[in-house]
Amino acid sequence: MKKLLILTIFILCGISASAQEQNEKAWSFRTDANFYFFTDDFIFLPVVSADKDHVHLEMRYNYEDLNTLSTWVGYNFYGGNKLEYFITPMLGAVVGNSNGIAPGLETTLTLGSFEVYSESEYFIDFQESENQFIYTWTDLTYSPLDWLWTGISAQRTRLYQTDLDLQRGIILGGGFKNLELTSYWYNIGTEDNFLLFTLSANF
Repeated sequence: MKKLLILTIFILCGISASAQEQNEKAWSFRTDANFYFFTDDFIFLPVVSADKDHVHLEMRYNYEDLNTLSTWVGYNFYGGNKLEYFITPMLGAVVGNSNGIAPGLETTLTLGSFEVYSESEYFIDFQESENQFIYTWTDLTYSPLDWLWTGISAQRTRLYQTDLDLQRGIILGGGFKNLELTSYWYNIGTEDNFLLFTLSANF
């Protein structure tokens, strides 16, 4: 089942890319392949999103829980001059090991070479109220060059367990054309430190 869901996600990604080629101005697409490396474990977390003007669609796997798929629909607000903003309130349906709904919010604020990206959600479990959880992921980055960025990151997730409620780390990333590779090192100096690599493509 897990392999089938992952295969489905990447098939949809391919279909999205083909659709973008046919109608370049209509839709924009992004895929993120997140690879978590722990001392004794590994987690793959893919994300696919599509935007057309104010419409936002998104699909995540292994985000709220292992072997769990979430699908999202949202509305984009964007604008600004010196301070550019892109804000998307969303609503998601979650199925798999965990089942429920999740209101969420994605925010990107850009001021010159500085950028803040944040995604958060409140998961509401249909069966177990004690499983309700607030997820958040926030990156603050600085780009000394157009293709290079560094910064700090914080995550709160139920996907993995450490002694820290909030995972904190540093960021180093780079890009070439429509591809980006961002590396994260969380909980430096603790026994719970781990690495995350995110390979992204924009179409």
